[in-house]
Amino acid sequence: MAALRLQVIFGNISCMVDKNKNDIGKKGLDKPAQNSDLPSQKDLEKELSEYLAKKYGGKVKVVSQMVFPKQLQPDGEKESGSSSEGSGINFDLRPEELEAYLDEYVVKQSDAKAVLATKICTHFNRITYLQKKGGSSLPIGNIKNNIILIGPTGVGKTFLIKLIAAKLGVPFVKGDATKFSETGYVGGDVEDLVRELVQAADGDIEKAQYGIIYIDEIDKIASSYNINGPDVSRSGVQRALLKPLEETDVELKVPHDPISQIEAIERYRKSGKREKQVINTRHILFIVSGAFNGLADIVKKRLTQTGIGFGVNIDSSENDIQWLSQVKPQDLIEYGFETEFVGRLPVITVLEELNEEDLYSILKNPNCAVIISKKQDFRAYGIDLKFEDEALRALAHQAYQERTGARALVSVVERAMLPFEKKLPSLGVKFMVVTREMVEDPQGALEKYLLDPDTPSLEKAYQAIIAHERSEIISRLRNEVIKQWNEAGLALTEKRLEVMADYCLKEDLQPIEASEKVLFWVQQIKSYEVSFYNRCGIHINIEEDAVDLLLDECLEDPAEIYSLCERLANILEYGLTLVKERTGRDSFEIPKEAMENPELYINKLIRTCYKSSQGKGSER
Repeated sequence: MAALRLQVIFGNISCMVDKNKNDIGKKGLDKPAQNSDLPSQKDLEKELSEYLAKKYGGKVKVVSQMVFPKQLQPDGEKESGSSSEGSGINFDLRPEELEAYLDEYVVKQSDAKAVLATKICTHFNRITYLQKKGGSSLPIGNIKNNIILIGPTGVGKTFLIKLIAAKLGVPFVKGDATKFSETGYVGGDVEDLVRELVQAADGDIEKAQYGIIYIDEIDKIASSYNINGPDVSRSGVQRALLKPLEETDVELKVPHDPISQIEAIERYRKSGKREKQVINTRHILFIVSGAFNGLADIVKKRLTQTGIGFGVNIDSSENDIQWLSQVKPQDLIEYGFETEFVGRLPVITVLEELNEEDLYSILKNPNCAVIISKKQDFRAYGIDLKFEDEALRALAHQAYQERTGARALVSVVERAMLPFEKKLPSLGVKFMVVTREMVEDPQGALEKYLLDPDTPSLEKAYQAIIAHERSEIISRLRNEVIKQWNEAGLALTEKRLEVMADYCLKEDLQPIEASEKVLFWVQQIKSYEVSFYNRCGIHINIEEDAVDLLLDECLEDPAEIYSLCERLANILEYGLTLVKERTGRDSFEIPKEAMENPELYINKLIRTCYKSSQGKGSER
């Protein structure tokens, strides 16, 4: 399929397609328009899409870039220095929208999700606001919404940030603060994270400057005070982080990186100029996290000495999370962080420890990466893996005993499934239902299964789980994709919901992903209506139940859509042309029966047409 890029520069329109495809006609696009008559990007896309649909039947699409629209110029044309001035993003996500997205994937942590969604959306929306005002300059002394996450291991700190970066579509890198202590005062690793952000953005400096840098185990660089004084090495790492956290230029070319040296030589060879490539960190969001063991004692000491609220003291028997929820910058300073460092991390949020019920909820979540990954492991051997509810509860119980939060879920699932993963692929098994017995005694359950692998009870349990999952997916689809289909102007029929649900089960897709695929298939089928008119001047309308029949037939192999539609078009073209010549009729409804047997449908249509014309002739 030809790729088309749309550029608008001072009213001139440049359209480019694959050299092997026909050039798009430029009639009416040769003369530059006056600035007052410039069409909007949406209008241009609409006009070009309509033109292409008429000519190619919807097989060519107009694709425009919405986020980070300004691209790096070719080597030799780009100005030296940072490209942060004048660059742009298009961001309008609201905090509640981002929080709702996080709720789909992350169990518990309502306070942390609310804080992250609010401050991160505000960070990017403020950048967009300043750029619309006429520039990206920030007020003097501006403090970014850099964030500290406090919580024990396995509560989802890293997962939350990865989800947010993926949702926003911004570059993301993760670093470990424990590595920084090895470099001491130099802080080279700190700037390396910024350079890695450019690599994550595929070399696009302008895109990288709106990225997110996540530093885990930040509590490990807090100074440890003892009789010999503070840990100077860790204090040095904190000072090395000060400038990137606020604003600084980081040079991309460094002596210890041979790749950057080679790229610089290549640019010099092409342009004849020595360019200093840097990235500015003013818009890069920094998020740091750690378990902060011992911090709760510092907070407890402060609160029990001074009291809070109206002189009410917190009971010292409460757990650490309740104490940490009252943490203040002064507690972090006493913990071992320098005042300047804490001041550059103004947002503090605490994540709660996960209990056994929380771990069960994670496994039960249809978006659970642990369960989806294990299902894909078995599907690689042609085995459809399903989990009974009691098996998930047993897995959650075992994971909770390890006291490492959600991290333990991976190990307990692997431990339970390893014997089956080894043996079943050799047996040609098509499905497996994981029971509580298999979780509690994997080897014993496997031996019992091998004695009677075709037990009817297992088949019955498998079908029951399939029916339940299918019903839940259809229910989610009704709520989550209706807006998408309405915007596309297409009907969301019951059959299409069933096709999406089956596709979710077959490919372990999210409902929105399955919806996008099925929506695309429907659009491709409907595009043949335009293509057919271009071929023979006859309007056809493929009825909804006929489209649904095609979808059902193509679930196993979506590529069949094109061959089936082409075969149908060839048969219809001959028959409908005869009818048009005989009666002058140029518009037809294509029902389900035409899809089931197009030859029979055409024959009936032609006979009806001829009988009708003969009847009129006898009347005359």
